[in-house]
Amino acid sequence: MRYEGKLYRPPSEADAYIVQATIGCSWNHCTYCDMYRDKTFRVRSVAESLEDLDRASAHADEVTKLFVADGDALAMPMEHWLPILERARALFPRLRRVSSYAMARNVRDKTDAELRALREAGLSLLYIGPESGDDVTLKRIAKGDTALAHVDAARRAHAAGMGLSVIALLGIAGERSREHAEGTAELVTAMDPEYFSALTVTVVPGTPLYTLARRGRFAVPPVEGLLRELRTIVERARPTRALFRTNHASNYLPLGGELPRDRARIVEVIDAALAGQIPLRPEAHRGL
Repeated sequence: MRYEGKLYRPPSEADAYIVQATIGCSWNHCTYCDMYRDKTFRVRSVAESLEDLDRASAHADEVTKLFVADGDALAMPMEHWLPILERARALFPRLRRVSSYAMARNVRDKTDAELRALREAGLSLLYIGPESGDDVTLKRIAKGDTALAHVDAARRAHAAGMGLSVIALLGIAGERSREHAEGTAELVTAMDPEYFSALTVTVVPGTPLYTLARRGRFAVPPVEGLLRELRTIVERARPTRALFRTNHASNYLPLGGELPRDRARIVEVIDAALAGQIPLRPEAHRGL
């Protein structure tokens, strides 16, 4: 299948078929992100996307999940989304989930009727990365949306019947570590996702964050600080029922469980790691 540039997808979509319906990211200003800096955003033609789906039909019985790329494919207009979803449903008899990355603004730019139509056509899960619930941090990292905007996007996506996977970024707030952790816990509670994961910030050469770090204006907190952020978020977040993971390669401490059911156990493991009783992922084994 055709794919332009580097491939990015959530860890949980490792076994999904990926169709690149958009190229790059429509926002592409986040200071920490280099995922799509080598691409100019555009929406591929519907014909190209459908052709890729048709080619994948040779393995139709193997496709149970479809991930629509690139960075925030929800930005696509409905006249692109609906044919893709309809073709996927027709081609893949075992298809049980269609997902994509989304920004809060992309959700909010769709009407309630459009969101419902997307869900009815098969789009069932959105990956949204607010990264932080601290508005000062969100402004610093040029996220483009406030915490309140993310809450509104979550409310509207849920009202349309879509599930949410929310992503937080440990360390992204630098010296505002406490505000970031507390605000993120509040945001996760308010967004009430079905899935919640935490990644750890990596300062990537070529990004604005890298420039700030070289000038002494940003520093990733020490590992202990990152773990304390994670502890605060887990201890304070109150989603109704969320599958929780820190299995991304960027993290020092891989964890898994369900919140709130497993909160005490997860906090206990974090405390053990802080006490040096549990080995952390070696620096050489971390990555993006």
